[in-house]
Parts: sequence; C-alpha cells; structure tokens
Amino acid sequence: MERGFGHTPYGDHFANSCALEVVLPDGDCAETGFARFANAKAGPVYRWGVGPTLDGLFSQSNLGVVTRMTVWLMPAPDYFQAFFFRCDEDSALAPVIDALRPLRLNNTIRSASHIGNDYKVISSLQQYPWEETGGQTPLQPYLLKRLRERMNFGAWNGSGGLYGTRAQVAEARRLVKSALSGKVNKLQFLDDRLISLASRFAKPYKLVTNWDLSRTIELVKPVFGLMKGMPTDKPLASTYWRKRGTIPADMDPDRDGCGLLWCAPVVPMVGSEVRAVTGIATEILLRHGFEPMISITLITERSAACVITIAYDRSVPGEDRKALASYQELLRRLWSSGYYSYRLGIQSMQEMSGDNGFNRLLGSIKQTLDPNDILSPGRYQPRSSSA
Repeated sequence: MERGFGHTPYGDHFANSCALEVVLPDGDCAETGFARFANAKAGPVYRWGVGPTLDGLFSQSNLGVVTRMTVWLMPAPDYFQAFFFRCDEDSALAPVIDALRPLRLNNTIRSASHIGNDYKVISSLQQYPWEETGGQTPLQPYLLKRLRERMNFGAWNGSGGLYGTRAQVAEARRLVKSALSGKVNKLQFLDDRLISLASRFAKPYKLVTNWDLSRTIELVKPVFGLMKGMPTDKPLASTYWRKRGTIPADMDPDRDGCGLLWCAPVVPMVGSEVRAVTGIATEILLRHGFEPMISITLITERSAACVITIAYDRSVPGEDRKALASYQELLRRLWSSGYYSYRLGIQSMQEMSGDNGFNRLLGSIKQTLDPNDILSPGRYQPRSSSA
C-alpha cells in the first residue's frame, strides 16, 4: 500500500494489483473495479472496472483499511539471465543512465534495474571498517576507493534481468552490450549454470588471481535470486553498518538499536537529473557525518527512484538528532530543487502541508469519509485540510 518496488518486470508492486476490498472509517465496506459486481469474471484481471477508478485513493492514505486485494504473479520465463556492470569513475553514472533509458523505453529491459554507489555496496558486504578508519566517521572517499579496489567493485554498480525465450534473451543481451560499450568498465552476464560454476571454482580461482571470487558471489547471489522472484533477508544486515558488535544470526534492527532513515526522490530518467540528486545527497550526508548510501532504480520506462540511506547507531548519544537533521536538510534541498519523494516516513508528513487544489480536494474526501478524523490522522494529508 506504500507503492514500494522490487525487482523483476513486476517490480512496481501496486501497479500489479487490483480488486481491493476496503473497510471505510464508518465501517462500510467497498470493493473497487469490477469486484463490486457479483460474480464478475474480470474482477481479478482488469483493474479499471467501469466508472471512476478508486484504487489509488487507498494507497498511501488514511481513507480506508484495505483488507483484501488481488496481486498478479509473473509467469516464470523460459529463460533468465542477469547482467551486472561496474563503473570505476563517479562521472560515468550520467552516461550509463542515458544509455539504459532507450532500453527501458523499447522494453529490452523489462525489469526494475538497480544501480548502487560504492557506499551502498560496501554496506552490503561488511560493517563499518572501524579499525582502518581509527574510529573516525564518516568513511572518507579516499579510503572507500582503497576498499573497493581491494574488493573489486566500482564507484557505481548496476544489475538487471533479461527474461523470455533463449532467442529473446540473446537479442536483449546484444542490445545491452552495445548500449553499455565504452561506458562501463566491466559487464558480465550470468545464468544459473554460470553461478554454479563460479561457486564451485571460487577457491582455486583465488589461488591463481588473488581475487576472492567468493565475496563477489556472496554479493551477487541474493540479487540474482531477487531478479528471479526469490526473497532474501540478506539486505537486512546492512542496517547494522555502524554497529560495533557482530551482526546476530536472528537480526532485529529495532531491538538492536540500528538507526535507519530513507529519503526516496523520484527523478526523470535523464543522466543529468540523476547526477544532480546524487550530488546533493553526497554533499549533505558527508557534511553531517554519514555515508551517502545511494541506489537508483529504473522503476518505470521514464523515471528513476533514488533511495538515499542514512544508517547509524542509535545507541550513540545524539545520533538520532544528528541523523534527523541531515535527513530534513536533504529533504528540503531536494524539494526546493524539484525532486520529491515517492513515499514518506511519519516524521515527514508535515512536509505535505500547503493550501493548494490537491490538498483541498483530499481534505474534502477525508471530511466526507471520516468526518471525525479517526483513521490515521495526518497520514499523507495535512491536518488542516481535513479539519
């Protein structure tokens, strides 16, 4: 209901749902689309129904509680192959975005492909290198460059999936190679067979090349599985980035005082626009003492969602206040530059205030459905607009 996203061609989750059953604040029950008609055969397969479409009113809102919905599942493809690329220079990001955009527009790349910066990758591989930094934070770019050279990843690291028949995947692979030629430092295509071979020969490969391939496989395998629709809790370990103790087997970030704030602006899928956002985030977070962990997801054919992570240790006195201050400055700076988040945490709902037509309309709907303002007051809605 937060309109989150994941991997695969069905990565836009809310776009692949329909037929909502909603309990309204007065206790009445409403169904959307064709689901409101008895025995509607197309109810679970055609989201629009007839008349006004209401599904969106109940995502990121306080207008009702969704108690049932249809979620579409992606058929397993005949063949799947993943691609992974690395860019060693920060300046390579914009040309790569511009090269991938036509492939999203013409449906060569059908999945919600992801690109992460070096801070994002290092946090998925290990905890903060306290010994190498002498306990100082944040992790400085020069030291990070040394770490990425040692672990063989780049300033920007991307992945995506190719789905279809073997012939379709082969042609998509050719187009991806052509588009990224000269723009990335390394491009690899992997399928189940190659992953298995790499796992089997990781140790002898290290003896010959001194490259610990097992670490690369450790990073690639969960992402590879996600692109096939296989969930993993591996990314949860990154919430322990700034914690000094060992990551427990039974991870519970709340119990263990892991601090985490996300800022998620959506930008046009244009290299210069993406680069502007990453530049703003990097400057502000490093200045406030946090690592700018950034991922970019080509969520639709024309837009990219940037997820900027602030990870910290809540047990350190003052870190909550410091992290929130950096988040608020980041949010204000991005919004003033025209980059708005696709979802917000409860600490940011007040940012939606303002006297405009959208808020007045939303307030009128809220007043009609929930005149006593009993359901999640203020959620994605200025309190004043529902008064």
